[in-house]
Amino acid sequence: MILQSDIQGGAELVPDGESVEKTLSIIELIGSGGTAGMVIIAILFVLLVFAIYIYFERLFAIKAASKIDSNFMNQIKDHVTNGKTDSAQILCAQVNTPVSRLINKGISRIGKPLEDINTAIENAGRLEVYELERNVSVLATISGVAPMIGFLGTVIGMILSIFEIANAGGQIDIKLLADGLYTAMTTTVGGLIVGIVAYMAYNHLVVKTDKVVYQMEAHSLEFLDHLNEPI
Repeated sequence: MILQSDIQGGAELVPDGESVEKTLSIIELIGSGGTAGMVIIAILFVLLVFAIYIYFERLFAIKAASKIDSNFMNQIKDHVTNGKTDSAQILCAQVNTPVSRLINKGISRIGKPLEDINTAIENAGRLEVYELERNVSVLATISGVAPMIGFLGTVIGMILSIFEIANAGGQIDIKLLADGLYTAMTTTVGGLIVGIVAYMAYNHLVVKTDKVVYQMEAHSLEFLDHLNEPI
């Protein structure tokens, strides 16, 4: 039996008058975008997986770097005050965090001018910050590239649609025209979603990294102040 389309309702009518609501799953929506649309969506999916992997890998690394015993600096001060630099270095090696590595670098320079100790700690701090920020810039790149890739799919989809209209010869194939429009819309949405996720992940990691850097600076200053105290 032939179905009649309800133009105003956007649904289909069967002979008994009941309307049948049309649905479209995400898989069908992607598949309707044609080969170009599916290729671009596949690229965006790979970027999304890569962004999520980098985010969680860096998040766990930063969390591990931020964990330090609140009594750590007190123990370091006691060892340094009593001249037990070896014990202080062993303690730093056991803790093995960016803060402990900076303090260990400072302890290894004890006996030299305070300015030299400060310089050594600053140089070590730059290396630690670089390690914390490893691959984080990739998230910023993905957040900018993903929408552009999505817009590329939009342009391709619109070109396909215009091509079908130009070559229709007065008889437009609605299905081919719809495929071009699907390519245009799905890739745009996909690119924006990936870009938003990557941008949020990047900013969250930046905030977390800044907290660890502040922690490193605070403990380094505390260590230098202790060395500068009169005996």
